[in-house]
Amino acid sequence: MTPLGWLQLRHRPLRLLVALLGIGFAVLLIMMQLGFRSALFESAVRFQQRFNYDIALFSPDSVFIVRPESFSIRRLYQTLADPDVDTVAPVYIFPAVWKNPWSNQRRSLNLIGFNPDDNLLDATGFDAGRALLKREDVVLFDARSRPEFGPVAATLRDGGQVVTEVNSREVQVVGLFEMGTSFGIDGSLMTSDDNWLRLFPDRSRNSIQLGLLNLKPGADANAVRDRLRAYLPQDVLVLTKADFVNREVAYWNRATPIGYVFAFGAIMGFVVGAIIVYQILFADVSEHLGEYATLRAMGYSNGFVSGIVLQQAAILGVLGFIPGLLAAHVLYGRAAAATFLPLAVTPERAGTVFAMTLAMCAISGLLAVRKVRRLDPAEVF
Repeated sequence: MTPLGWLQLRHRPLRLLVALLGIGFAVLLIMMQLGFRSALFESAVRFQQRFNYDIALFSPDSVFIVRPESFSIRRLYQTLADPDVDTVAPVYIFPAVWKNPWSNQRRSLNLIGFNPDDNLLDATGFDAGRALLKREDVVLFDARSRPEFGPVAATLRDGGQVVTEVNSREVQVVGLFEMGTSFGIDGSLMTSDDNWLRLFPDRSRNSIQLGLLNLKPGADANAVRDRLRAYLPQDVLVLTKADFVNREVAYWNRATPIGYVFAFGAIMGFVVGAIIVYQILFADVSEHLGEYATLRAMGYSNGFVSGIVLQQAAILGVLGFIPGLLAAHVLYGRAAAATFLPLAVTPERAGTVFAMTLAMCAISGLLAVRKVRRLDPAEVF
């Protein structure tokens, strides 16, 4: 049998369409806010996740990885005293000024220096390009950087050369790797530690921004971390990969307003959707008070009559979720293409938003059903 709630909704097609569009808009708003929030966290920890290491050393004065503070390279080599530490790799990180060779405009990007013999990064193109970094004044360019840096990737793939300036020193781009942007990084370069120090002549080789440790097979990273924390001075943080990722996420989630803004936007979408559904259901209940009173007078229980309203809420939630999800999928694709941020409709996020949509409609239904529960057939007739 066709559900009575659906028959009532279908009786007013224009009102039903408005309700579905309103719920779809609320779903779209929630999906976009949660998507941007997730992209914020995922993009912020790209390097933490794709560096090859088991334990990282980081300065406690560093806020986040884009602008890290320095610490002594001796701390890195002191970790070799632990029997489970196999190899160590010093990493130099700091923003540099890139000159667009086509427009001559200057823009800041992330510059990473390392020993080219170290297999430092898990990224497409990195292994093929790092051997080239042993030459003087050469860099690898992130092919997924913002387009404001110029058509560097396209030029190299077409067989051309790119020569420009970084920190007012002439360099040549000899290869590409693929990493991507974040809310704090518009583009990235990688070069040898020697070239990095040439581009930052006021910095010392003995002061690094990141130290990466690889452990021997079978070693417990958490146990090694705890031993190193007790062994090393307090001027350096000892972090497993999970610790490093969580620290960066915590910064963007708590120390900056961005994570709060996106979370607040998702809550506002939930509230807007709940108000829309409540208005639709309340108007429907008010319009059909006579029918509800008749059902009560015929002997139908209060729960049965209230169930019709809740049934309508559930139907609105399911039908309104579909257009919102489709619209989010389209906008995710366009936003990802424009920003290179990791935006995609994941099953987990879709399931979360669907549950939020049903909860939103259920709350509105429970508020609207109060009028039915207080209904007295004698007063209506």
